This record gives sequence, structure tokens and C-alpha cells, in this order.
Amino acid sequence: MTPATTFRDALTAGPLVLDGGMSNELEAQGHDLSGTLWSARLLRDAPDAITAVHRAYFAAGAQVAITAGYQATYEGFARLGITRAETTALLRRSVALAREAAGGTGWVAASVGPYGAMLADGSEYRGNYGLTTAELIRFHRPRLEALAEEAPDVFAVETIPDLREAEAVLTALDGLGIPAWLSYSIRGTATSAGQPLTEAFALARSSDAVIATGVNCAPAADMASALALVDGLPGVVYPNGGGVWEPTARRWLGAEDEGADLAPSWLAAGAALVGGCCRVGPAEIRKLADRVSASAAG
Repeated sequence: MTPATTFRDALTAGPLVLDGGMSNELEAQGHDLSGTLWSARLLRDAPDAITAVHRAYFAAGAQVAITAGYQATYEGFARLGITRAETTALLRRSVALAREAAGGTGWVAASVGPYGAMLADGSEYRGNYGLTTAELIRFHRPRLEALAEEAPDVFAVETIPDLREAEAVLTALDGLGIPAWLSYSIRGTATSAGQPLTEAFALARSSDAVIATGVNCAPAADMASALALVDGLPGVVYPNGGGVWEPTARRWLGAEDEGADLAPSWLAAGAALVGGCCRVGPAEIRKLADRVSASAAG
């Protein structure tokens, strides 16, 4: 990319390949992610490990790195005695680590996980936290402001389970001057909370900040049908690598699957950002990048 090129420009120029899961690669390196902060703990304790994962994905063909800030929140860090100032520094570090790994040739998407990710109990697959929209805005806005200080190319507002939280994040994005994609956790063609995806994607279209919308952290087989409902925006899709997350045991149950072969169907359904989420590693991203390249070549 050149200094004059924006992420929005790159998105319209052709499909971009996202990276895969951060946590699975950190665990493969031997890091214990059993705490409530999950991979976000390593922003403080092992930042070099995070940079190494970003580099592995770029080497595999990813063009966009999603930062390790999915569960990095002021509330979550405060429970472990980390001050507000330290949390701001760690949020900014999440962007800086990805920027370092990108080396001037890749894009950086600052992860903005849902409120449920901070709870670490699987709530991002249910939604309906019992909070008002105003309370959710107060939760999201400070983190967005801290991330914006490090100037990511785009916000990855991801795994959002319901419309109330989506509305809150979109409001919190106002005035920050950084584009965002908005992706939902889903059940079939509804959000995890049960609202029609047509309504969820319409909400995304209503925000000037949103440049793409779609789904993530769901089975690969569900991606094409969900993407078919996106209208008026480029699609984004990054499914899990198979199985079902069991929040009590904090582990994936079931076999892994291969989603890269489905990439042509995602592109045909309007996807402009394609990648992987949980249980998807560099080897799978390499296969995905090859499929995307072949489809773009015609």
C-alpha cells in the first residue's frame, strides 16, 4: 500500500484476506490462556508472542491483521488490578504490535469485541445482557477512543450478538474518524440473540462509519446463506475452523473442518473480506489466500 491509500480504497479494489485465530496460535506456542482475559493478557505478559502470530499470518498470505484486543477492556483489566492508564497503554499496544508485524505492507484492524467477551462466559453467543443501549455505549466508547489514538486502519467490530449492542457500538464510533466493519455472531440467518440478519445488516448500512458487514465466529457452512442477505455494503466473513465452543469447560468440542474450499461461494455472495476465526491457523489461511487469488484471477 502507499501512504495515500486508505483501507476503504483497498476494500473496493478487490477481496482482502484476513488472518486467522489469535488464541489458537498462542496456545500452540504453549501459552496458558485459561484466565478471563484470554489472549489479551499477553499484551502485558508476552507481547512478542502476539507479534510473532501476526507475522505468521502475514507470511501465510493474510493482508489484514486483527489485533489481540478482543477481550481487552477497562473493566476486564481492572478486575486484575491493572490501572486505567495501564489499560489504555495496552489497548494502544495491541495496535502497535500488529503495525510492527505488518511492516508497512499490511493493514491493521483493531479488534472491538462485544461486552460478552469481557464476561468470559460465552455471552457473545447469546447477547441480551440486560444492559441498556446507553450502558453499552459507556462500555465501548472509552476503548474505541484509546484504540483510535494509535490510528488503526479500520475497527473490526466483531462477534456482536444482537442489535442493541450493534446500535451502541455504532453510536460510540461517532466522531472517531476511523472506518469499521461490523460482523455478527449468528445462528443460521439470525443473530445469536435471534433477530433477523436482514435487520442487523440494515443497521450496519445506517452508519457512515461502517464500510463492510457480515458474520464471524460461526460454522463455515453457514457463511454463504448469511452473506446472501447483505445488501448495499461489501461483505465480511471469517468462520471458525469447526466444532462448538463450550464456555464452562473453555474448550472446543467436535472435529475441525476445512473452510477454505468454500471461499469461492463467499466471494460469489459478495464477500470482500475473508479470513478465519477460532481454530483457524496459518496453514488454513494460506489455503484460503490461494483460493481467493485463484478466484480473483478468474
